[in-house]
Amino acid sequence: MDTLLTIAHVVVCLFLIGVVLLQHGKGADAGAAFGGGGSSQSLFGSEGPVPLLNKLTTAIAIIFMLTSMALAFISSQSGSGSVMENVITTPAVQESKVATPAVSDVPAVKE
Repeated sequence: MDTLLTIAHVVVCLFLIGVVLLQHGKGADAGAAFGGGGSSQSLFGSEGPVPLLNKLTTAIAIIFMLTSMALAFISSQSGSGSVMENVITTPAVQESKVATPAVSDVPAVKE
């Protein structure tokens, strides 16, 4: 069950990325003013695929959040604990002080 949900989560994630990349940006309408794309002859009508892509994006985002919460719930119920419990801690390395020569240890320069 856990593996199947993880695979579904990854597939939904990739599909969500694809749907978001298919959407037009805010400046996409500027190209239509100069003759780019006849929106009245579009397959989806005069509004284009925008309402369909918005609904599809919302539905996929909801499914993504549900699979995320389900995976988090399953992980918390499995009793595996925190991933930080497996981290091996090492004692901190103390910095050794570098001996600096005292003023009296410095030989005098003879001219």
